Amino acid sequence: MKPTLFIAALLLFGPLSAMAQVGQATADPDDVRTLDDIIRAYYEVVSGPAGETADRARDKTLHLPNALVGVPGQDESGVPQLITMTLDDYHDRSGGPRSEGFFEKEIYRVVQRFGNVAHVMSTYASSTTPGGEAFDRGINSIQLTWDGERWWIVSWIFDSERPDNPIPLHFLPGEGG
Repeated sequence: MKPTLFIAALLLFGPLSAMAQVGQATADPDDVRTLDDIIRAYYEVVSGPAGETADRARDKTLHLPNALVGVPGQDESGVPQLITMTLDDYHDRSGGPRSEGFFEKEIYRVVQRFGNVAHVMSTYASSTTPGGEAFDRGINSIQLTWDGERWWIVSWIFDSERPDNPIPLHFLPGEGG
């Protein structure tokens, strides 16, 4: 980041440690100590049986308070669009208790890291039971930062696999990844 941009970011957002403390519950250290830990927790918070909701409180401890969530879709004429929202907006939009089980797990990961910044391309599979047959696959693109003590999710976006959007082989286990 250029020095002037960095100073502007500090003035706008404050230092990372101060941002993290604003209305933020303390994370379980086992959820945020390593990239492996936070990605595991990222999937655990959205997974669960019918009748339960995502673990919103735990999810908030993984994300910076001003984290950005991007949900892809299409407008009425089929033009791709991206809806961006806060984590709270995402959970509000997801609704109440699940009508059926939803279990999302990571099946492959590609990490690019430089210093305190990491980008994780995490291929996922979704099923209605733990370890069940996948009804959906896709890739979560997760941006994270390290504050010297723990990892924070800064933002994430995903796209699902479909006939016109197959997952590239280099994002699949044992298939060129």
